[in-house]
Amino acid sequence: MNKRIFSFTDGASRGNPGHSSGGVLLTDESGKILFEGGIYLDKGTNNEAEYRALLFGLEKAADLKAQEIVCHLDSELVVKQLSGLYRLKSPRMIEFHRQVRERLARFKSASFVHLPREHPNMRVADRLANKTLNETLKKHPHQNTGGQ
Repeated sequence: MNKRIFSFTDGASRGNPGHSSGGVLLTDESGKILFEGGIYLDKGTNNEAEYRALLFGLEKAADLKAQEIVCHLDSELVVKQLSGLYRLKSPRMIEFHRQVRERLARFKSASFVHLPREHPNMRVADRLANKTLNETLKKHPHQNTGGQ
């Protein structure tokens, strides 16, 4: 059985760099939700949050025994970096890129698609990322020292 999963991920950062989080929505081919959730990522830039949200999504897709994954991101920069169209310069971004490539080895196939932020599933991923960030900062106000 070939199990294809569609991943919709978004990263959020307040302060850039600042407190960051990621949101993930995983669906099957019919659009049925298989997983949705967020993860607090500590401090980082917007681009780092995008990569780390994708990493979280890849982990969850692997847990669901996906064989194929189609990764949707609203960050055109990250999609082009992962597709080999843009080079990476920052050592931190190179490391995140390496981690994504390492996790992709778990799947028979993987592809990356830039999807506008306005797409309904991207809105869900954005909402999950921001909800996670808001809840974390509310529970731990001492962490709320980054930018808005």
